[in-house]
Amino acid sequence: VEAARMPGGDGNLILTGQLGDVMRASARIALSYVESHLPDLELCDGACGGKIHLHVPAGAVPKDGPSAGVTMVTALVSLLSGRPVSPDTGMTGEVTLQGQVLPIGGLKLKILAAHRAGLRRVILPKLNEVDLDEVPEKVREEMEFVLVDDIAEILEAALLPAVVRP
Repeated sequence: VEAARMPGGDGNLILTGQLGDVMRASARIALSYVESHLPDLELCDGACGGKIHLHVPAGAVPKDGPSAGVTMVTALVSLLSGRPVSPDTGMTGEVTLQGQVLPIGGLKLKILAAHRAGLRRVILPKLNEVDLDEVPEKVREEMEFVLVDDIAEILEAALLPAVVRP
């Protein structure tokens, strides 16, 4: 998930990438979570001002479902805080307006795809821990799994310190 912010507008949310209705709703929830938790996220009031664009690449491939909710929150917080996401880390999970991380389906396939892509760490809902038994042992040995209940845990695990530009 990519995120960009442009001046102008009044908090408009632009979504691209051939997203289904559920994924569009997840993006709106992600932005609402960030907007309603600015102090907790150490972001200043107005941080979400202007237009915000979320893009899910591979535009020709239809995408739907709530599993990218935590990724969208992380992309937004990364954008607004200047803290990059660790490049070896993937994540999955539905997020609520209160920041609770809910379980998702298809965990085995998502972990196998992350492994094929070269990721070494995946952050996932604690409620999906039982599903790790379905992942081949070799893959489990080569990857680290961070089990979380709350979006704050994801942000702590996924975001690196802010990049200081001269």
